[in-house]
Amino acid sequence: MPLHFRKIHGAGNDFILFTNPEPRDNTAWAKEAERLCARRTGVGADGLVVSRINDNRPTEYDVQCFNADGSIATMCGNALRCAAWAAHHDDDLPVKRRLRLRMAGVMHEAFVDPASVWVTAEVNAIRPRVLQALINGRPTWFDCVHTGTEHVVAIVNDVDAIATEAVGRIVRHHENAAPLGTNVNFVQCLGGQALKIRTYERGVEAETLSCGSGAVAAVVIATLRGLVARREVTVHNQAGEPLTVRPHEDQPNGTAWVGGPVTHTFEGVLA
Repeated sequence: MPLHFRKIHGAGNDFILFTNPEPRDNTAWAKEAERLCARRTGVGADGLVVSRINDNRPTEYDVQCFNADGSIATMCGNALRCAAWAAHHDDDLPVKRRLRLRMAGVMHEAFVDPASVWVTAEVNAIRPRVLQALINGRPTWFDCVHTGTEHVVAIVNDVDAIATEAVGRIVRHHENAAPLGTNVNFVQCLGGQALKIRTYERGVEAETLSCGSGAVAAVVIATLRGLVARREVTVHNQAGEPLTVRPHEDQPNGTAWVGGPVTHTFEGVLA
């Protein structure tokens, strides 16, 4: 049957989004992700997102994100933000609205306002100096933090001087990140409450323009290092559409809000 889709991006992190499609198993969706996310032969995207409303709770959705290589993401902040935007606009409500989104068994809060879409990310284990790699000839330490998925973060002087894909690919497969591997973030402190980030994403196997869970990881490590204070932080990305990270008002030590723009690019039907 024909499938209606949206092409949508959260601060440059782009997805093919299906809302309430006919049921398919994960193997079928994984194959669709590999086919449709291909930049030259498919629609082109970092991932494929399937969002389904809970019939008994109209403000609750189950969301799955399949990376471009067909693997399943346990957490994708920008995919959740895009799903929240779509859910809000499908109901055509021009008011602020709170939603609940479940991804990989974890419930996330979401909040849609006219300027931004916000979702929560859980901050779990933090392990400083978990691995080391050469960057431009200098040994550089990476700290590890789990924000729903595995991330390592290196604080550097200039993110634009880094061969993100070359270094990211090596670190992503580092033995200290085995067996799952990791997402890799290079973070520069801009002064005040601002950071700049570049991210190599596992599953996309390339640098992406933005990463929501990576932005949270960057703020967690920058706060641990004393580079920013534990309050709202602006994270500048390669898309030029910054994300904002702030502590959750009720769980400031274990949960963060990440918010920013969501853009609906186009929609279509797959025959």
